[in-house]
Amino acid sequence: MEDFPYFQLPDRLLGWYRQNKRDLPWRADQDPYHVWLSEIMLQQTRVEAVKPYFECFMTALPTIRDLAEAPEDVILKLWEGLGYYNRVRNMQKAARKLVAEYDGQMPADFDAILELPGIGSYTAGAIASIAFGLPYPAVDGNVLRVLSRIEKSCDDILKQSVKRRFEQEIKAVIPADRAGDFSQSLIELGAIVCVPNGAPRCGECPLAALCQAHKEG
Repeated sequence: MEDFPYFQLPDRLLGWYRQNKRDLPWRADQDPYHVWLSEIMLQQTRVEAVKPYFECFMTALPTIRDLAEAPEDVILKLWEGLGYYNRVRNMQKAARKLVAEYDGQMPADFDAILELPGIGSYTAGAIASIAFGLPYPAVDGNVLRVLSRIEKSCDDILKQSVKRRFEQEIKAVIPADRAGDFSQSLIELGAIVCVPNGAPRCGECPLAALCQAHKEG
């Protein structure tokens, strides 16, 4: 839907996010390692389940270098119960690459982040925008659902071409000084208001006045 007013999203979302964002342990700062770990843990896993794992992991392995140097049985034990163990194995591969090539630091470069094992365009966009303030979109399933509804789009969100189109629409309106908050505001909206299961909470939505699906019931 080419004429949808995407340019109106930042103003409507940022104020709402400031007032309504959840207090989550990985939001205490914008440390790239914290952002990265939380995003990987949150794949296929509920927020409430992730919180204690995140805290334990940070206590045991507080830096990227610690993760790179940890024995595999240690990282698997820390991950035990989260499942999808390739997530943490890929994290360790990426951590070792960061130690070898970037002195144990996450680079402030979207393309370099995207080259790390286990990181796709969503996670790279989340790290780039939240940790470094770079204007890259973080478009996951939650965000795809929100954008499809506000546009009243019937396009198949499982298609890469559809995801890329939404990424381009969002990238064009990311506020230069609030890239991280904007990314998180869209993710948060999909998590707590424009929910996947049950009726969306349209009465609480800052985008209700723009939403084509809401207008048509």
